Amino acid sequence: MLVLPIKKQWFEMIVNGEKKEEYREIKPYYDKRLGHLTEGTGKVTTIILRNGYSYNSPSIKCKCTVEIGEGKKEWGADPDINYYIIKIIEILEVRNNV
Repeated sequence: MLVLPIKKQWFEMIVNGEKKEEYREIKPYYDKRLGHLTEGTGKVTTIILRNGYSYNSPSIKCKCTVEIGEGKKEWGADPDINYYIIKIIEILEVRNNV
């Protein structure tokens, strides 16, 4: 299962239901991890977004789809740049969020 680090601000917004997407730059590192999920339409995968690098850091396990496109500025994307857009369909579990 893919585990991606996420900043606290975005983590909290996702937990609270305010943010429905997370963005990753289109670079070789993410091409290997996310690129295959953009092939075809609507592949659903489970991803863990972790606020920190420790196994015990707060995390969100969620069902997602991945596509390429422009993100929303209010959710951290720069204008006129394409990203891997991780669209959160459903939050399955939130762990260690205090």
